[in-house]
Amino acid sequence: MRNFLKERVSLARAAGELSVFTLIAYHWPFFSHVVENIKADFNGVLITVGLVFIMLGLNYFFYYLVLFLGRVVGKGILGFLFLGNALCLYFINTYQVLVTDKMMGNVFNTQYSEASGFFSWLSILYILLLGVLPCIYLFKRKIDYGKPKRFFAHIGSSLGIVLVIALVNIQNWPWIDRHATQLGSLLMPWSYTVNSIRFYNAEKKRNRKAIPLPDAKIVTDSKDVCVLIIGESARRENFSLYGYDRPTNPLLEKDSVTALPADAAATYTTAGVKAILDYKKTNKLYEILPNYMFRTGVDVVWRTANWGQPPVHIDKYYKVKDLKKMYPDADERYDGILLAGLKDEIMACEKNKMLVVLHTSTSHGPTYNKKYPAEFEVFSPVCNTVEMSKADPQELMNAYDNTIVYTDYLVHSVIGILREIPQRRGCVIFVSDHGESLGEGNLYMHGVPMAVAPKEQIEIPFIVWTSDKNLKIEAGRKVEQYNVFHSVMSFLGIESPIYDKKMDIFAGK
Repeated sequence: MRNFLKERVSLARAAGELSVFTLIAYHWPFFSHVVENIKADFNGVLITVGLVFIMLGLNYFFYYLVLFLGRVVGKGILGFLFLGNALCLYFINTYQVLVTDKMMGNVFNTQYSEASGFFSWLSILYILLLGVLPCIYLFKRKIDYGKPKRFFAHIGSSLGIVLVIALVNIQNWPWIDRHATQLGSLLMPWSYTVNSIRFYNAEKKRNRKAIPLPDAKIVTDSKDVCVLIIGESARRENFSLYGYDRPTNPLLEKDSVTALPADAAATYTTAGVKAILDYKKTNKLYEILPNYMFRTGVDVVWRTANWGQPPVHIDKYYKVKDLKKMYPDADERYDGILLAGLKDEIMACEKNKMLVVLHTSTSHGPTYNKKYPAEFEVFSPVCNTVEMSKADPQELMNAYDNTIVYTDYLVHSVIGILREIPQRRGCVIFVSDHGESLGEGNLYMHGVPMAVAPKEQIEIPFIVWTSDKNLKIEAGRKVEQYNVFHSVMSFLGIESPIYDKKMDIFAGK
């Protein structure tokens, strides 16, 4: 090995070795997807072989270009990409994720407390074998970079080969186009580099100044409070309120709530939360619900154990660390801290209208078993590994179901608080940002593109309670996250040109 590294080799050989290594080490998921989605005929072989040589040619072009122009800096860039490839491959193989721009958004919006739960000893092995070792090769290998004439010859020939193979496969372009999202999300290092750029470009557009909505006004004199609870990764089929055969909602089943079937607008947090706070389906950044209500004169409180929401511009915005300072006895490990002092805060409100938003993180994986206090471990034994694909399916389901039991308790507790404040007409709306996969179809967690997302990641709960017996909700009505905006305005007695009665879940006023 030592003699191998001491041997001076041409840049062409080094680029070739790296290209073959990249193909073999990082692209098993890519070619597994190809093989699973082609017919076992000559054309299928042509697609597979064509993709192999295209990938080798493009990697060769990239490595030759970066090393010739960058030298030591180029090695640094490639070393960084090898580590990124290893880490990305770990997540693909362990959690069966697709590395799209939306998934990169999840990565950039994930805090350390959540991210640390994804790693295991296996991740270290991935990084060492597929990240560190190729870096050692890269920096120890003695390379003869050659002259510029040779550089242009190699660059031109590699691109020429790629072009010829692409033209030979021209009849298969429609197949590649149909699978472009999946293939692109499994292609290293382009999946996470290109999609990171795509995400930040989208964020730059999204985070520009919000488009203001038409002025609204309060038209009723009643003292009202609406609590909007944004759930995290709560899928509908695991709620006994919707017919699940396990008692995951023992408290809410006694609370006279209405459970409406709903579909999420997206399978990742940032887009799901945005949909809950938007007045209509749109890619533009309009003024979101809490900001709009605050500007209208409503007392708005936001308490969060999560992240990923559009910019919130209100006076009372509290993260877990803020709540811990305010209520030192509260346990910051669980979402129950969002309820600390909530009754007193509502009772102290001097305005007639109040909106409270609680953004939870209760059912976010992979460490479901750490998302609830011990007394809520109703179903056992539970999964305690972050390598979900290797977990016992029943233990994984037990841990997840316990998070739903804890969610049941949280929503029930909020209803209990409002019942203790009879001087205010109360309403509680619980809706999840998206669902969750627990091994169905070998998928885990969430983030699969909507075009191919399974129902487990789309079908979500939409649970409503109100102290006003005059308000009627059509049982079984299919709703969506955009119903929240108009229903909250309706309950609080807010009149606005953008109010859509068809999107209001309340009727018979």
